[in-house]
Amino acid sequence: MTELKRIIKAGSINFTRNGTISWAAVLMTTITLSVIATLVMLQAVLHFSLDQIKDKVDVTVYFTTTAPEDQISSLKSLIENLPEVESATYVSAEDALKNFRERHKDDYPTIQALDEIGENPLGAYLNVKAKEVSQYESIANFLKSDNALVSGPSSIIDKVNYHQNKLVIDRLNGIIDGAQKLGLIITLILIGISIIITFSTIRLAIFTSKEEIGVMRLVGASNMRIRGPFMIEGAIYGFTATVITMLIFWPVTAWLGRNMSSFLGMNLFEYYKSNLVQIGSIVLLSGVILGMISSSLAVRKYLNK
Repeated sequence: MTELKRIIKAGSINFTRNGTISWAAVLMTTITLSVIATLVMLQAVLHFSLDQIKDKVDVTVYFTTTAPEDQISSLKSLIENLPEVESATYVSAEDALKNFRERHKDDYPTIQALDEIGENPLGAYLNVKAKEVSQYESIANFLKSDNALVSGPSSIIDKVNYHQNKLVIDRLNGIIDGAQKLGLIITLILIGISIIITFSTIRLAIFTSKEEIGVMRLVGASNMRIRGPFMIEGAIYGFTATVITMLIFWPVTAWLGRNMSSFLGMNLFEYYKSNLVQIGSIVLLSGVILGMISSSLAVRKYLNK
């Protein structure tokens, strides 16, 4: 514990003593952490947008007008128990007619023709939502399976609109996969560039202490005793940069929340506030680890001489 206290004290002294160079390292670390925090926010926007799109896609199961309610209820239970299904919303024949009239209230010929029929020509239906877009095909295959409720002359199903929506569903699935892969690639590239820049800055900060490292080696100090204070110094870079980054993002996300919510589809400020602990933990962990590893690698160059 005494040795650890000495290492922590020496690291703090190094941070204070280096002055401008230390704050230059903090600035570069702040830029890196800002990139990481920005990517976290962009990933949130991407997932929110994709979820909004996925929420608009479903498979509708239309029942015959003579389908008994108990059989519809049984099929609904079977569908809801499928592992791929997130929800199945039932709409009765009466509600289907009411919704149809509402959608076509300005279409007088259609409403007139409907009134002339004198009875409800529409059957009930189920809106089925899958957990993933790629799972709609397996749900459609279940609805075509050899089941007394869904096949044969006694089928209660009039039609399923999966094949009408298949092209849209397949394209949407491709867009989602492509967007996630592209987002991951861009994230890794930007983080990689930021890490390289931060490492170079921290190495420059440690370069000013190379003579001190040489003296410590001559007097027989262990590698950990030499490396430890610089790792603590790197951790201080990360911690200080984390505080600055989180403070910067508060007004930035507040402005985006006021002015860009309609464009982004979500309020980034509300997301930032509600996930402050998680985002702060990611940024802090990234900053401290980045600072300590960069410092350790930079010192190793002088230890191996």
